[in-house]
Amino acid sequence: MPDSLAGNRPTRRVLGIDPGSRVLGLAVIEFADGRARCLGLSSHSLQSHGDFAARMGGVFDVVSEWIETHEPTECAIEQIFMYRSESSSLKLAQARGAALAAVVRHGLPVEEYMPATVKQAVVGSGRADKTQVAHMIQRLAGLDELPSADGADAAAVALCHCYRSNAFSAVAGSGANSEAREILREASQRRYRRRSDSRGWRDMDAATLMARAAGKAGGRK
Repeated sequence: MPDSLAGNRPTRRVLGIDPGSRVLGLAVIEFADGRARCLGLSSHSLQSHGDFAARMGGVFDVVSEWIETHEPTECAIEQIFMYRSESSSLKLAQARGAALAAVVRHGLPVEEYMPATVKQAVVGSGRADKTQVAHMIQRLAGLDELPSADGADAAAVALCHCYRSNAFSAVAGSGANSEAREILREASQRRYRRRSDSRGWRDMDAATLMARAAGKAGGRK
């Protein structure tokens, strides 16, 4: 398990999973002292594993390999988004089950989040598209390149988990967290626009919800 850092703020490593029957998104985000660092991010194609049953075995094997390699302390996974096609929803459910089986097999605690909840937590809009999510993940995780869509979604669910579990409660606090505060400040400058059926266009501040999810630490100081 990862070591604890100074100040008795334990290091947390979250394995984020974006399940799929054809492509599996995985990311490991490490959180320590209010900072986030990406230890790994991947979009793993399952096509080479063979038929559907073999691909589900591939999901189990790949997730298990990531757990053994990166030693996460916990896991976050997206819940099922119901497609119009029942067949697609069922396949996604089975892929998700294979991933969860690997997580439980390794004794990790796991939390589940709806896609809209993840987007709201990371971007500031539950209707954000994949490109917006990828750009925000690139910024928040300090990546040199824009991540793949599935890898970005996996990183997003990991970030969402730590926002909601108050891992960033001190982001707006002491000087030791200046790097995290700077990330939030720059994120606030990246504004997205979305269409509202009844209200028309309006700006969305990407940092607003993140600040709230961080326990409104700045407002309590």
